[in-house]
Amino acid sequence: MLARAARGTGALLLRSTLVFLQGSVQASGRAPRRASSGLPRNTVVLFVPQQEAWVVERMGRFHRILEPGLNILIPVLDRIRYVQSLKEIVINVPEQSAVTLDNVTLQIDGVLYLRIMDPYKASYGVEDPEYAVTQLAQTTMRSELGKLSLDKVFRERESLNANIVDAINQAADCWGIRCLRYEIKDIHVPPRVKESMQMQVEAERRKRATVLESEGTRESAINVAEGKKQAQILASEAEKAEQINQAAGEASAVLAKAKAKAEAIRILASALTQHNGDAAASLTVAEQYVNAFSKLAKDSNTVLLPSNPSDVTSMVAQAMGVYGALTKTPVPGAQNSSENGRDVQGTDASLEELGRVKLS
Repeated sequence: MLARAARGTGALLLRSTLVFLQGSVQASGRAPRRASSGLPRNTVVLFVPQQEAWVVERMGRFHRILEPGLNILIPVLDRIRYVQSLKEIVINVPEQSAVTLDNVTLQIDGVLYLRIMDPYKASYGVEDPEYAVTQLAQTTMRSELGKLSLDKVFRERESLNANIVDAINQAADCWGIRCLRYEIKDIHVPPRVKESMQMQVEAERRKRATVLESEGTRESAINVAEGKKQAQILASEAEKAEQINQAAGEASAVLAKAKAKAEAIRILASALTQHNGDAAASLTVAEQYVNAFSKLAKDSNTVLLPSNPSDVTSMVAQAMGVYGALTKTPVPGAQNSSENGRDVQGTDASLEELGRVKLS
Protein backbone atom coordinates (compact mmCIF):
# COMPACT_ATOMS: atom_id res chain seq x y z
CA MET A 1 0.00 0.00 0.00
CA LEU A 2 2.84 2.38 0.72
CA ALA A 3 4.33 1.71 -2.66
CA ARG A 4 1.01 2.48 -4.32
CA ALA A 5 0.74 5.78 -2.43
CA ALA A 6 4.27 6.69 -3.39
CA ARG A 7 3.58 5.97 -7.04
CA GLY A 8 0.41 8.16 -6.89
CA THR A 9 2.26 10.99 -5.27
CA GLY A 10 5.05 10.78 -7.83
CA ALA A 11 2.58 10.86 -10.68
CA LEU A 12 0.84 13.87 -9.22
CA LEU A 13 4.10 15.73 -8.82
CA LEU A 14 5.14 14.84 -12.36
CA ARG A 15 1.84 16.07 -13.72
CA SER A 16 2.11 19.35 -11.76
CA THR A 17 5.66 19.87 -13.03
CA LEU A 18 4.57 19.42 -16.63
CA VAL A 19 1.71 21.86 -16.20
CA PHE A 20 4.06 24.38 -14.61
CA LEU A 21 6.56 24.09 -17.47
CA GLN A 22 3.80 24.43 -20.04
CA GLY A 23 2.46 27.58 -18.34
CA SER A 24 5.93 29.09 -18.19
CA VAL A 25 6.47 28.52 -21.90
CA GLN A 26 3.09 30.07 -22.73
CA ALA A 27 3.73 33.05 -20.48
CA SER A 28 7.15 33.69 -22.01
CA GLY A 29 5.91 33.40 -25.59
CA ARG A 30 2.56 35.19 -25.50
CA ALA A 31 -0.16 36.38 -23.15
CA PRO A 32 -2.14 33.67 -21.35
CA ARG A 33 -5.08 32.40 -23.28
CA ARG A 34 -8.55 33.15 -22.07
CA ALA A 35 -11.35 30.64 -21.68
CA SER A 36 -14.55 30.77 -23.62
CA SER A 37 -15.92 33.27 -21.10
CA GLY A 38 -13.04 35.72 -21.85
CA LEU A 39 -11.19 35.09 -18.56
CA PRO A 40 -7.54 33.96 -18.40
CA ARG A 41 -6.91 30.26 -17.82
CA ASN A 42 -5.19 29.01 -14.65
CA THR A 43 -1.67 28.00 -15.77
CA VAL A 44 -0.17 27.85 -12.27
CA VAL A 45 2.24 30.70 -13.10
CA LEU A 46 0.48 33.88 -14.17
CA PHE A 47 1.67 37.39 -14.99
CA VAL A 48 -0.92 40.06 -14.16
CA PRO A 49 -0.63 43.29 -16.22
CA GLN A 50 -0.33 46.70 -14.60
CA GLN A 51 -3.58 48.50 -13.67
CA GLU A 52 -5.55 45.26 -13.62
CA ALA A 53 -6.97 43.24 -10.75
CA TRP A 54 -7.71 39.52 -11.14
CA VAL A 55 -10.22 38.10 -8.65
CA VAL A 56 -9.41 34.47 -7.75
CA GLU A 57 -11.87 31.98 -6.27
CA ARG A 58 -10.80 28.79 -4.57
CA MET A 59 -13.33 26.02 -4.78
CA GLY A 60 -16.05 28.56 -5.70
CA ARG A 61 -15.30 30.96 -2.87
CA PHE A 62 -13.41 34.27 -2.97
CA HIS A 63 -9.78 33.66 -2.19
CA ARG A 64 -7.68 36.72 -3.11
CA ILE A 65 -6.99 39.44 -5.67
CA LEU A 66 -3.87 39.02 -7.77
CA GLU A 67 -1.53 42.01 -7.84
CA PRO A 68 0.33 43.06 -11.01
CA GLY A 69 3.36 40.90 -11.65
CA LEU A 70 4.16 37.24 -11.02
CA ASN A 71 1.50 35.13 -9.30
CA ILE A 72 1.26 31.35 -8.69
CA LEU A 73 -2.03 29.51 -8.38
CA ILE A 74 -2.96 25.94 -7.53
CA PRO A 75 -4.41 24.10 -10.50
CA VAL A 76 -7.98 22.84 -10.35
CA LEU A 77 -8.60 24.47 -6.95
CA ASP A 78 -8.01 28.12 -7.95
CA ARG A 79 -9.98 29.83 -10.68
CA ILE A 80 -9.82 33.38 -12.06
CA ARG A 81 -13.41 34.56 -11.75
CA TYR A 82 -13.27 38.33 -12.57
CA VAL A 83 -10.83 40.68 -14.29
CA GLN A 84 -11.27 44.34 -13.31
CA SER A 85 -9.50 47.25 -15.00
CA LEU A 86 -8.26 49.94 -12.61
CA LYS A 87 -7.89 52.53 -15.36
CA GLU A 88 -10.28 55.45 -15.83
CA ILE A 89 -13.27 54.32 -17.85
CA VAL A 90 -15.21 56.57 -20.22
CA ILE A 91 -18.88 55.72 -20.78
CA ASN A 92 -21.22 57.51 -23.17
CA VAL A 93 -24.59 58.14 -21.59
CA PRO A 94 -27.28 57.69 -24.28
CA GLU A 95 -29.53 60.59 -25.23
CA GLN A 96 -32.72 60.80 -23.23
CA SER A 97 -35.62 63.19 -22.70
CA ALA A 98 -36.05 65.20 -19.52
CA VAL A 99 -38.62 67.79 -18.36
CA THR A 100 -37.45 70.98 -16.68
CA LEU A 101 -39.14 72.85 -13.85
CA ASP A 102 -41.02 75.09 -16.32
CA ASN A 103 -42.32 72.08 -18.30
CA VAL A 104 -39.91 72.22 -21.25
CA THR A 105 -38.89 68.86 -22.74
CA LEU A 106 -35.16 68.57 -23.47
CA GLN A 107 -33.10 65.95 -25.26
CA ILE A 108 -29.82 65.60 -23.40
CA ASP A 109 -26.82 63.26 -23.37
CA GLY A 110 -23.49 63.17 -21.59
CA VAL A 111 -20.17 61.49 -20.88
CA LEU A 112 -19.35 59.68 -17.64
CA TYR A 113 -15.82 59.19 -16.29
CA LEU A 114 -15.40 56.59 -13.55
CA ARG A 115 -12.82 54.30 -11.96
CA ILE A 116 -13.01 51.03 -10.02
CA MET A 117 -11.62 51.65 -6.55
CA ASP A 118 -12.45 48.27 -4.92
CA PRO A 119 -12.30 45.23 -7.25
CA TYR A 120 -14.00 42.99 -4.65
CA LYS A 121 -17.10 45.24 -4.39
CA ALA A 122 -17.15 45.78 -8.17
CA SER A 123 -17.14 41.99 -8.67
CA TYR A 124 -19.60 40.89 -6.00
CA GLY A 125 -21.58 44.07 -5.29
CA VAL A 126 -23.29 44.44 -8.66
CA GLU A 127 -23.76 42.22 -11.72
CA ASP A 128 -22.72 44.78 -14.40
CA PRO A 129 -21.02 47.86 -12.93
CA GLU A 130 -20.92 49.90 -16.14
CA TYR A 131 -24.57 49.31 -16.95
CA ALA A 132 -25.61 50.09 -13.38
CA VAL A 133 -23.67 53.36 -13.32
CA THR A 134 -25.06 54.37 -16.74
CA GLN A 135 -28.65 53.82 -15.61
CA LEU A 136 -27.95 55.69 -12.37
CA ALA A 137 -26.50 58.62 -14.34
CA GLN A 138 -29.59 58.83 -16.55
CA THR A 139 -32.06 58.76 -13.66
CA THR A 140 -29.99 61.28 -11.68
CA MET A 141 -29.82 63.58 -14.70
CA ARG A 142 -33.60 63.55 -15.12
CA SER A 143 -34.05 64.20 -11.41
CA GLU A 144 -31.64 67.14 -11.35
CA LEU A 145 -33.09 68.71 -14.52
CA GLY A 146 -36.55 68.60 -12.99
CA LYS A 147 -35.33 70.94 -10.24
CA LEU A 148 -34.14 73.67 -12.65
CA SER A 149 -35.85 75.97 -15.13
CA LEU A 150 -34.72 76.18 -18.74
CA ASP A 151 -32.67 79.34 -18.23
CA LYS A 152 -30.85 77.89 -15.22
CA VAL A 153 -30.02 74.68 -17.13
CA PHE A 154 -27.77 76.70 -19.46
CA ARG A 155 -26.40 79.04 -16.79
CA GLU A 156 -25.75 76.43 -14.07
CA ARG A 157 -24.30 73.69 -16.22
CA GLU A 158 -21.26 73.19 -13.98
CA SER A 159 -23.34 72.95 -10.81
CA LEU A 160 -25.65 70.46 -12.57
CA ASN A 161 -22.67 68.25 -13.45
CA ALA A 162 -21.37 68.45 -9.87
CA ASN A 163 -24.76 67.45 -8.44
CA ILE A 164 -24.95 64.43 -10.74
CA VAL A 165 -21.45 63.31 -9.72
CA ASP A 166 -22.31 63.60 -6.01
CA ALA A 167 -25.52 61.60 -6.44
CA ILE A 168 -23.72 58.84 -8.39
CA ASN A 169 -20.92 58.57 -5.81
CA GLN A 170 -23.37 58.24 -2.95
CA ALA A 171 -25.19 55.37 -4.68
CA ALA A 172 -22.13 53.65 -6.20
CA ASP A 173 -20.02 53.58 -3.03
CA CYS A 174 -21.22 50.05 -2.19
CA TRP A 175 -20.22 48.94 -5.72
CA GLY A 176 -16.57 49.95 -5.30
CA ILE A 177 -16.87 52.50 -8.12
CA ARG A 178 -16.06 56.21 -7.95
CA CYS A 179 -17.42 58.72 -10.47
CA LEU A 180 -14.71 61.24 -11.26
CA ARG A 181 -16.74 63.67 -13.37
CA TYR A 182 -19.78 63.97 -15.58
CA GLU A 183 -20.05 66.26 -18.59
CA ILE A 184 -23.19 67.18 -20.51
CA LYS A 185 -22.47 66.93 -24.23
CA ASP A 186 -25.51 68.32 -26.05
CA ILE A 187 -28.80 69.88 -25.03
CA HIS A 188 -31.52 69.93 -27.69
CA VAL A 189 -34.59 72.10 -27.20
CA PRO A 190 -37.81 72.10 -29.25
CA PRO A 191 -37.86 74.40 -32.32
CA ARG A 192 -40.53 76.73 -30.92
CA VAL A 193 -38.64 77.12 -27.67
CA LYS A 194 -35.48 77.85 -29.64
CA GLU A 195 -37.26 80.60 -31.59
CA SER A 196 -38.60 82.20 -28.40
CA MET A 197 -35.12 82.05 -26.88
CA GLN A 198 -33.69 83.77 -29.95
CA MET A 199 -36.31 86.52 -29.70
CA GLN A 200 -35.52 86.91 -26.01
CA VAL A 201 -31.82 87.27 -26.78
CA GLU A 202 -32.51 89.92 -29.43
CA ALA A 203 -34.77 91.85 -27.06
CA GLU A 204 -32.10 91.69 -24.36
CA ARG A 205 -29.49 93.03 -26.78
CA ARG A 206 -31.75 95.91 -27.83
CA LYS A 207 -32.37 96.67 -24.16
CA ARG A 208 -28.65 96.76 -23.44
CA ALA A 209 -28.04 99.01 -26.44
CA THR A 210 -30.75 101.43 -25.24
CA VAL A 211 -29.38 101.44 -21.71
CA LEU A 212 -25.84 102.06 -22.93
CA GLU A 213 -27.02 104.90 -25.17
CA SER A 214 -28.94 106.54 -22.31
CA GLU A 215 -25.94 106.17 -20.02
CA GLY A 216 -23.75 107.80 -22.66
CA THR A 217 -26.19 110.71 -22.99
CA ARG A 218 -26.28 111.09 -19.22
CA GLU A 219 -22.51 111.06 -18.94
CA SER A 220 -22.26 113.62 -21.74
CA ALA A 221 -24.76 115.95 -20.03
CA ILE A 222 -22.94 115.55 -16.72
CA ASN A 223 -19.62 116.39 -18.37
CA VAL A 224 -21.08 119.48 -20.07
CA ALA A 225 -22.66 120.70 -16.82
CA GLU A 226 -19.43 120.06 -14.95
CA GLY A 227 -17.52 122.03 -17.59
CA LYS A 228 -19.91 124.97 -17.30
CA LYS A 229 -19.65 124.85 -13.53
CA GLN A 230 -15.87 124.91 -13.63
CA ALA A 231 -15.95 127.74 -16.19
CA GLN A 232 -18.23 129.84 -13.97
CA ILE A 233 -16.06 129.14 -10.94
CA LEU A 234 -12.94 130.17 -12.82
CA ALA A 235 -14.67 133.28 -14.20
CA SER A 236 -15.84 134.33 -10.73
CA GLU A 237 -12.37 133.74 -9.31
CA ALA A 238 -10.89 135.83 -12.13
CA GLU A 239 -13.42 138.62 -11.49
CA LYS A 240 -12.67 138.46 -7.78
CA ALA A 241 -8.95 138.72 -8.41
CA GLU A 242 -9.57 141.62 -10.81
CA GLN A 243 -11.66 143.49 -8.23
CA ILE A 244 -9.03 142.84 -5.56
CA ASN A 245 -6.31 144.16 -7.85
CA GLN A 246 -8.43 147.16 -8.83
CA ALA A 247 -9.20 147.95 -5.17
CA ALA A 248 -5.53 147.59 -4.33
CA GLY A 249 -4.68 149.96 -7.19
CA GLU A 250 -7.29 152.48 -6.12
CA ALA A 251 -6.06 152.28 -2.54
CA SER A 252 -2.52 152.85 -3.70
CA ALA A 253 -3.68 155.81 -5.84
CA VAL A 254 -5.61 157.33 -2.92
CA LEU A 255 -2.62 156.84 -0.67
CA ALA A 256 -0.32 158.42 -3.24
CA LYS A 257 -2.73 161.36 -3.66
CA ALA A 258 -2.98 161.77 0.08
CA LYS A 259 0.80 161.74 0.39
CA ALA A 260 1.11 164.27 -2.46
CA LYS A 261 -1.57 166.51 -0.92
CA ALA A 262 0.08 166.27 2.47
CA GLU A 263 3.40 167.20 0.89
CA ALA A 264 1.73 170.11 -0.94
CA ILE A 265 0.13 171.33 2.28
CA ARG A 266 3.44 171.05 4.05
CA ILE A 267 5.19 173.04 1.31
CA LEU A 268 2.33 175.59 1.30
CA ALA A 269 2.50 175.98 5.05
CA SER A 270 6.23 176.49 4.82
CA ALA A 271 5.78 179.06 2.08
CA LEU A 272 3.13 180.97 4.06
CA THR A 273 5.52 181.38 6.97
CA GLN A 274 7.97 183.14 4.71
CA HIS A 275 8.04 186.86 3.83
CA ASN A 276 4.98 188.09 1.87
CA GLY A 277 3.29 184.72 2.22
CA ASP A 278 -0.10 186.35 2.78
CA ALA A 279 0.14 188.22 -0.48
CA ALA A 280 0.89 185.01 -2.34
CA ALA A 281 -2.12 183.35 -0.72
CA SER A 282 -4.33 186.31 -1.72
CA LEU A 283 -3.12 186.02 -5.28
CA THR A 284 -3.90 182.28 -5.38
CA VAL A 285 -7.43 182.84 -4.02
CA ALA A 286 -8.04 185.56 -6.59
CA GLU A 287 -6.92 183.26 -9.42
CA GLN A 288 -9.24 180.49 -8.25
CA TYR A 289 -12.10 182.99 -7.98
CA VAL A 290 -11.56 184.17 -11.54
CA ASN A 291 -11.31 180.55 -12.82
CA ALA A 292 -14.55 179.64 -11.07
CA PHE A 293 -16.43 182.56 -12.70
CA SER A 294 -15.03 181.64 -16.10
CA LYS A 295 -16.65 178.15 -15.82
CA LEU A 296 -20.10 179.38 -14.77
CA ALA A 297 -23.07 178.17 -16.83
CA LYS A 298 -20.97 175.61 -18.78
CA ASP A 299 -22.03 172.38 -17.03
CA SER A 300 -25.63 173.31 -16.02
CA ASN A 301 -28.26 176.04 -16.26
CA THR A 302 -28.32 176.68 -12.52
CA VAL A 303 -25.94 179.48 -11.50
CA LEU A 304 -25.33 180.80 -7.98
CA LEU A 305 -23.80 184.28 -7.90
CA PRO A 306 -22.75 186.48 -5.04
CA SER A 307 -24.49 189.78 -4.46
CA ASN A 308 -21.66 191.74 -6.08
CA PRO A 309 -19.66 189.43 -8.36
CA SER A 310 -17.57 192.28 -9.84
CA ASP A 311 -16.11 193.19 -6.46
CA VAL A 312 -13.08 190.98 -6.46
CA THR A 313 -11.47 192.83 -3.61
CA SER A 314 -14.30 192.12 -1.21
CA MET A 315 -14.29 188.46 -2.14
CA VAL A 316 -10.57 188.19 -1.57
CA ALA A 317 -10.91 190.04 1.70
CA GLN A 318 -13.60 187.61 2.85
CA ALA A 319 -11.44 184.63 1.86
CA MET A 320 -8.47 186.07 3.69
CA GLY A 321 -10.63 186.75 6.70
CA VAL A 322 -11.69 183.10 6.79
CA TYR A 323 -8.08 182.06 6.37
CA GLY A 324 -6.98 184.34 9.18
CA ALA A 325 -9.71 183.01 11.50
CA LEU A 326 -8.64 179.42 10.80
CA THR A 327 -4.95 180.08 11.29
CA LYS A 328 -5.51 182.48 14.21
CA THR A 329 -2.67 184.74 13.09
CA PRO A 330 -1.86 187.50 15.65
CA VAL A 331 -2.47 191.13 14.57
CA PRO A 332 0.84 192.80 13.50
CA GLY A 333 2.01 196.31 14.49
CA ALA A 334 0.95 199.58 12.87
CA GLN A 335 3.98 199.78 10.73
CA ASN A 336 3.47 196.34 9.41
CA SER A 337 -0.22 197.13 8.90
CA SER A 338 0.55 200.09 6.73
CA GLU A 339 3.02 198.11 4.71
CA ASN A 340 0.57 195.30 4.27
CA GLY A 341 -2.14 197.77 3.32
CA ARG A 342 0.01 199.14 0.58
CA ASP A 343 0.77 195.62 -0.59
CA VAL A 344 -2.93 194.73 -0.55
CA GLN A 345 -3.83 197.81 -2.53
CA GLY A 346 -1.23 196.92 -5.13
CA THR A 347 -2.51 193.39 -5.13
CA ASP A 348 -6.13 194.59 -5.52
CA ALA A 349 -5.16 196.61 -8.56
CA SER A 350 -3.45 193.59 -10.03
CA LEU A 351 -6.42 191.35 -9.27
CA GLU A 352 -8.88 193.76 -10.84
CA GLU A 353 -6.80 193.88 -13.98
CA LEU A 354 -6.55 190.10 -14.03
CA GLY A 355 -10.28 189.76 -13.50
CA ARG A 356 -11.05 191.95 -16.45
CA VAL A 357 -8.79 189.88 -18.61
CA LYS A 358 -10.42 186.59 -17.50
CA LEU A 359 -13.99 187.92 -17.91
CA SER A 360 -13.22 189.17 -21.40
